Amino acid sequence: MIRNVHVYSSFKISKKVIHKIVKLLKDENKLKIINLEINIVDIPSIIELNKKYLNHNYATDVISLNYSENNTIIDGEIFICYNVAEENAKKYGVTFDDELKRLVVHGILHLIGFDDVSEKLRREMKLKEDFYVKKAKLLGNLLNG
Repeated sequence: MIRNVHVYSSFKISKKVIHKIVKLLKDENKLKIINLEINIVDIPSIIELNKKYLNHNYATDVISLNYSENNTIIDGEIFICYNVAEENAKKYGVTFDDELKRLVVHGILHLIGFDDVSEKLRREMKLKEDFYVKKAKLLGNLLNG
């Protein structure tokens, strides 16, 4: 387990695999982790967070809150909606496990400076995301909590 990484979930998931994904990105990007909280939440919680931090009144798959000014230092929180991830997996024809891994990777990429506010940036971020999700598939099953 990585120091300063905390995973909170009322859903049955493997915290050990989440730590392995974080370690993968930490090592490959030479990151320092001050504090990282990864929260797996339900739809009412993600709607409340989306309203509070982004002024959006709807469910979303992932929200990243970055408290660091430096793209090599992680200090932040990631909120992943379990239910939206489940819907996304069906919608995009991927396994639920792979979708959860994608959202962990996506959240971390936001914390290290990647963004998806334009089509160009979205494509760049997606390439990086796909690269790490492919590697994360070898780290074990998230749903064997």
